[in-house]
Amino acid sequence: MKPRFNVQWLLSALGVAAVMLFMYWADRNLDPYKARLLNLWAINAIFAVTFNLIYGYTGQFSLAHAGLAGVGAYTMALLTMSPVTKANMYLLEPPMWPISVVRWPFLPSLLASGLVAALFGLIAGGPSLRLRGDYLVMATFGFSEIVRIVISGLPSITNGALGLKNIPKIANNAWAWGMVILTVFVTKRLKESSYGRALRAIGGDEIAAEAAGVNLFSHKLLAFVVSAFFTGIGGALLANLLTALEPKLFSSALTTGVITTVVLGGIGSLTGNIIGSGIYTLLFELLRTLDQPWKLAGYTIPGRYGTRVFAISLVLLLMMLYYRRGLMGRNEFTWDAVFARIRSVLTRGSASSAETAEQGEA
Repeated sequence: MKPRFNVQWLLSALGVAAVMLFMYWADRNLDPYKARLLNLWAINAIFAVTFNLIYGYTGQFSLAHAGLAGVGAYTMALLTMSPVTKANMYLLEPPMWPISVVRWPFLPSLLASGLVAALFGLIAGGPSLRLRGDYLVMATFGFSEIVRIVISGLPSITNGALGLKNIPKIANNAWAWGMVILTVFVTKRLKESSYGRALRAIGGDEIAAEAAGVNLFSHKLLAFVVSAFFTGIGGALLANLLTALEPKLFSSALTTGVITTVVLGGIGSLTGNIIGSGIYTLLFELLRTLDQPWKLAGYTIPGRYGTRVFAISLVLLLMMLYYRRGLMGRNEFTWDAVFARIRSVLTRGSASSAETAEQGEA
């Protein structure tokens, strides 16, 4: 018996190819500002999808994203920077061996960034995921802050509070969106597997899932480590885009942005994560003027640094109060829904034409 030809897989493959071709074109034809926004959209999408894996499906509200992204970003920077650049940059203490001599190509550095973040996720998730509710939130928030403080206090490794500069910019939109596609693919496959069904059962009711024989800790830890791996990838791409890092970049504001993105797009929806991250990226850029002086009805309102973050936080608060399901809720884009919509439009058009013809004959 021959396997049935799957039209949906073909359409999805064509869609992925179209996205990658567009990103290849964008890297060569768009101005740097627009290309940068596309790159930020991709990075925010990776962060949103990884947060959705542990919260949208498993129901574990974690605030460790900033710390894990920082681990990935600094790993990428330290592995790709040249020994000469490091020797000239480390002013407080000389870089320790082997950091002082190592320099890896981009792809192995990207993979290593994800693996190191996954290792930190394993270390943090081991004790944290045995907690629930507010205790889990505080434990993961504490982990993220510890990572940021440790980064600031290791001048021989991370250059301390001075940060890192002159990070080689190698990745482009094709790389970034390729990682988005890989993240979505792995998350979707995990969601549809037996592990994914167990994760959703845990997110629905932990007690019922445990009674059904689901090992709560091992499944939570699996989701957390996979999420940490791709969060590290996102952090590595962020370091490559910015070409400069400092510890305060990975404060709680980064995690707040990720949560805003997920709530905006829809908790539990990969499609919503992609749409929400695009809206958030554009909104965050448009609200940049709030940090600068601006005029209103003839009056000059002095800008205050942090007003933009306040506005984004206000958007999150309003979404949580009045529209918790987000733009997509838990719905996903499917080709079946597209075909159903096309059939509905065609049927409606045919019925309208037949009715018009009958009226003409009458």
